[in-house]
Amino acid sequence: MDDRQRLDRATAHLEPPFAVLDMDALRSNAAAMVRRARGKPIRVASKSIRCRPVLERVLAVDGFSGVMAFTLPEALWLVSTGLRDVLVAYPTADRTALRALGSDEAAAREITVTVDSPEHLDLIESLRTPHPIRVCLDIDAGFVAFGGRFRAGALRSPVREPEQAAAVAADVAGRPGLRLAGLMAYEAQIAGVGDDVPGPYGRAVRWMQQRSRRELAVRRGRIVRAVRQVADLEFVNGGGTGSIEKTIAERAITEVAAGSGFFHPRLFDFYRGFTGRPAALFALPVVRRPAPGVVTVLGGGYPASGAAGPTRLPQPYLPEGLRYHPDEGAGEVQTPLLGEAATGLRLGDRVWFRHAKAGELCERFPVLHLVEGDRVAEEVPTYRGEGMTFL
Repeated sequence: MDDRQRLDRATAHLEPPFAVLDMDALRSNAAAMVRRARGKPIRVASKSIRCRPVLERVLAVDGFSGVMAFTLPEALWLVSTGLRDVLVAYPTADRTALRALGSDEAAAREITVTVDSPEHLDLIESLRTPHPIRVCLDIDAGFVAFGGRFRAGALRSPVREPEQAAAVAADVAGRPGLRLAGLMAYEAQIAGVGDDVPGPYGRAVRWMQQRSRRELAVRRGRIVRAVRQVADLEFVNGGGTGSIEKTIAERAITEVAAGSGFFHPRLFDFYRGFTGRPAALFALPVVRRPAPGVVTVLGGGYPASGAAGPTRLPQPYLPEGLRYHPDEGAGEVQTPLLGEAATGLRLGDRVWFRHAKAGELCERFPVLHLVEGDRVAEEVPTYRGEGMTFL
């Protein structure tokens, strides 16, 4: 059987729309990520999974350790369910959640929140919680060239140089209610930008990434040395799915973060350093045949976050050879699809899609159907299915 036949057989008892997770593909992707990390632990990015039972399965595999959460309420919930060592990778201004963290001794031991300025420190300290709060200093990992006229990378932390980092670290050290536990720097321009792209754009990406890696390795090393003069860091985190083997080569790095590599969504097809297997898919039913060579499926308007454009749309995946109508794209309640493959589709047939990104798919579905071979072995709730929506 090909993948389409296998998935159709496994889910014949289900009425679409629904989402599946191919467990063979997930395990293959996880093993590849561990090989790329060459012994350094991988912290699992929960935003790319958003399903607690799957998070637990991944964390049970050798090579994965700790969670990178996206909000503090999420981290508090995960710890309450038994997960440990949770880094909230984005700053929070949620006073209620910070009070809950600092008032719970067990949570305060397991959760680290991200800061990048004295303002963050002032906010946390003003709450005067009974237990010290662990913090992680976020560093700008962006690439700047041509005298500042060019920049690549996410606009995150204002802290970029060793002296700035050491100053914030010293500020933390002077506050008894805070403890500096770690440092992180996410090189989005390398980890999140595919380099296997043809033409001038691809050459420009590879040029930028090569120079960015060199610059960041030197600067990050200097930053870590400067901060270690002030604090005994437990971890230095960097990278993402797209840069694992590059980031772990830096001596200063103690762990890497990754998440999208488990599901291998569409945006991660364009990397020269690794190839994954699509693991997370969703099925939509054919509900119309409005013209020859055209079918319409129910729903489909599940765009990914980021700059709007065609790359943020889900990919019609199986059967091969389907494409969007240029005037309609992926629709809110229906999506027309064009192509030769449409000729063989009938009412009620499934079209399988891949989301452009990873965990955002789980915000659309309450359940993931875990597929083993040609059968559904288990159904597990997503965050949404457990009644949890954090963003």
